[in-house]
Amino acid sequence: MSSSSTGTRVQRMPRAQRRAQLLEAALGVFVSKGYHQAAMEDIADQAGVSKPVLYQHFPGKLDLYLALLDAQCDTLEKLVLQALESSDDHEERVYATVRAFFSFVADEGGAFRLIYESDLTNDPQVRHRLDALEAQLGDAIALRIMQDTTLPRELAEMLGLAMSGAAQVMARTWLAHGEDFPQEVAAQAAGHLAWRGIGSFPVNRMGDPDRGDAAAE
Repeated sequence: MSSSSTGTRVQRMPRAQRRAQLLEAALGVFVSKGYHQAAMEDIADQAGVSKPVLYQHFPGKLDLYLALLDAQCDTLEKLVLQALESSDDHEERVYATVRAFFSFVADEGGAFRLIYESDLTNDPQVRHRLDALEAQLGDAIALRIMQDTTLPRELAEMLGLAMSGAAQVMARTWLAHGEDFPQEVAAQAAGHLAWRGIGSFPVNRMGDPDRGDAAAE
């Protein structure tokens, strides 16, 4: 039953704070029910507001979903970028990047499901955001690979996408079997697998990402 039907007056709060509250409530509903089964009334009830209050901030369910998806894409991208900048050591950066995906997947809110297990991937607006995130993560990792190795740009880009994809799959696989081993153990094992691949390529001693292109000529 929504707050409007009980006669309970919704507490006023700053717009930004209310928006954050609504997004948090929506996350729980979308993760538990999926987009198609979730209703705006469910989200309003979860947030403890009336539907008119919810519609003041988000005109429709898709608008709310896209806002939430944007926020979670930004969160994952920031985690990966921070990991890539976290150390001057080539090996440690690889492990840190893999750990970033595990940290994102391990979040109790289940936000990763909006990105990797969405039931709305056929919607053009959702697909555009997911494709953009995949490209951004792949490009960021590829740039680091080019700086750290002598690989040409094309191979670095391929490996960047592959590493991003493999890291999220390994993190989600761990989550499905999380009782078998701790997160840190699983992330370390996944990082070791990634490093055994990336670390086998010759090191770029010059630190110049364009050297890989020159080496391929």
